[in-house]
Amino acid sequence: MSLGRRLSLIFKAKASRALDRAEDPRETLDYSYQRQMEMLQQVRRGLADVATSRKRVELQSQQVDATAAKLQHQAAAALAAGREDLAREALTRRSALQQQSADLAQQQDSLQAEQDKLDVAAQRLQTKVEAFRIRKETIKASYTAAEAQTRVGEAVSGISEEMSDVGLAMQRAEDKTAQLQARAGAIDELLASGALEDATGSTKDDIQVELERMSSSSTVEAELARLKSALPAGGGQPAALAPGPTAPKELRS
Repeated sequence: MSLGRRLSLIFKAKASRALDRAEDPRETLDYSYQRQMEMLQQVRRGLADVATSRKRVELQSQQVDATAAKLQHQAAAALAAGREDLAREALTRRSALQQQSADLAQQQDSLQAEQDKLDVAAQRLQTKVEAFRIRKETIKASYTAAEAQTRVGEAVSGISEEMSDVGLAMQRAEDKTAQLQARAGAIDELLASGALEDATGSTKDDIQVELERMSSSSTVEAELARLKSALPAGGGQPAALAPGPTAPKELRS
């Protein structure tokens, strides 16, 4: 496969995918229904035009028949007056009008047949359009319900784009919080060990720490000497610490 054909195939595939995402079946159905309604209106206008033409031919035929009848009376009157020439002329014109009337009657029958066919076609198309409208509304309602159900499911499961963004934001917030907590703990340990100096001056230096340790040791030694002096000569427990008759088992041991 040539490079040009591959690029064309890739472009068509991506364009088809983009169109599929952008297409809303409900809008497509509404557009199709609108087009069918337009065709139905065109058929109805055609039916009205044919009916109008048929009516015009009918009126013209009535006028021709009326003129032919008048010429018939004129021919009879001319013949009664002894004007055979005028009677012959009137009858000649009447004959031409009769032929014209026959042609008009044929046109009228043809237009009537055309009107009947268009009437049937309009009724059939009206039935189809109405059935399509009902089907369209049913499909639109089903699509809307399925779309809503899908969005709810995606929101609940967290796989929708919006919920994924929220989940990622929460994860980043938790990661940053854990990072800050770890950093704060490390700084506290470094300050306590003296590896870092407290800029506020509240951190104790090595000398202060050693002095406090010595003071604590002196306190412990003094307390130990006091306890020793409270012991009896036999080496038993101090009287103050001797267990009584009802002392707990732990103290008697």
